[in-house]
Amino acid sequence: MARFLAERDETARELMDDPHCDPVTLARTYARFGLVNAVVSGQRGLYRRWIRPRLAPRRTTRVLDIGTGGADLPRRLLGWARRDRLPLAVVAIDPDPRAIAFARGRGPVPGLELVQADSRAIADRGDRFDVVVSNHVLHHLDETARAALLADSERLVVQGGAAVHGDIERSPAAYAAFAALTWPFQSTLLRDTFIREDGLTSIRRSTTAAELAGMLPEGWRVRRTFPSHLEAVWTPR
Repeated sequence: MARFLAERDETARELMDDPHCDPVTLARTYARFGLVNAVVSGQRGLYRRWIRPRLAPRRTTRVLDIGTGGADLPRRLLGWARRDRLPLAVVAIDPDPRAIAFARGRGPVPGLELVQADSRAIADRGDRFDVVVSNHVLHHLDETARAALLADSERLVVQGGAAVHGDIERSPAAYAAFAALTWPFQSTLLRDTFIREDGLTSIRRSTTAAELAGMLPEGWRVRRTFPSHLEAVWTPR
């Protein structure tokens, strides 16, 4: 397996990225993402390290979630902020109309704005945020799209804020762990979803820490987080 994962497989394609994939399976995948991401994405750590310290009682902190999918991340962030009794607003964007339609179909959440757009459109309209985040987006992007996302992120962050793009760290251990942990749920929780197959494809498409560091512009840095995750981080100087 080490040889199998020795190099990033940029040719692998996730089933849910197919614009013609089965819409029922896609919707079921979005619905289950919240449970899976709660375990594998380090969302609580993102809140504690990057968002909670920027919350204040007398001002509303603003977060932009890029590539939100079914919007499970912003819903969690808003829930944690409510429990901390601190004001937070999240603009969650995705260029895929299927994702935004699903997220809107789950009903409104106070503080959550869902927009079908990419990062360039939000930056061009002059919007700015305390924290700009994405979760498992970088490995989907080619070199041009990744560079555009990072450049847009720098435009979108206010002084004192941060851009934090979280993604998987490719390794045999990560691949084996995800395969083993999802295997028992193939016929139950993950049945008729893209999650297991696309998750394994995602690991093949993802980077190591050294590879990601080599892709980042000056001023960005890489942090390792648990479990088997990386963060591409930029803070204004």
